[in-house]
Amino acid sequence: MSDPIRIFIADDHTIVRSGVQALLETIDDLTVIGEAADGQQAVQQALHLRPDVVLMDLEMPILDGIGAIEQIMAQWPEARILVLTSFATDDRVFPAVKAGALGYLLKDSGPDALVDAIRQVQRGESSLHPKIARKLMQELSRPASASQTPTTDPLTPREVDVLQLVAQGLGNQEIADQLIIGEATVRSHVSNILSKLHLASRTQAALYALREGYASLDD
Repeated sequence: MSDPIRIFIADDHTIVRSGVQALLETIDDLTVIGEAADGQQAVQQALHLRPDVVLMDLEMPILDGIGAIEQIMAQWPEARILVLTSFATDDRVFPAVKAGALGYLLKDSGPDALVDAIRQVQRGESSLHPKIARKLMQELSRPASASQTPTTDPLTPREVDVLQLVAQGLGNQEIADQLIIGEATVRSHVSNILSKLHLASRTQAALYALREGYASLDD
């Protein structure tokens, strides 16, 4: 049996931290290794403990969640952060994804959705509910700066296939199974897609696919 996924919880409400921990500790492959009640403590502890997944609230004292994500990613670019919050407003969603969060989940989501999102983020995959994707599309449709303009090197037909499946939220193995190719090949395609489009994560790739019409929220 593989080692459990190590999770760190950052939330200023004790009852939320306790409730989430109680839930996650009932799942065999998940374990909570630490918690923080403010953003500054979250940064310090996350960098010290190096958990597999950081669950990050956005509304916290001293340093808010977006600031905490930025600081963690600046010092630990490999960090895998899942936002767990009550806020679905544009001014919270887009900055969190731009800062480097791989997933964005609302607190009214069910337990199964939380567990699935943690596993996806731990694998380095995006976990973004269509409701949140809709919030981001308007922001992403604004003209990109020169540094954000995709390369003139076009995506290959196979890369387009992979991008469409990434936009549907499929993981690497699921994409491999559907396209009848190896998982390593999928990883290579995803890497090429991100490089060509000048994107930082699968989440951003999924949103690009939605914006450019490669996929729709109804797929």
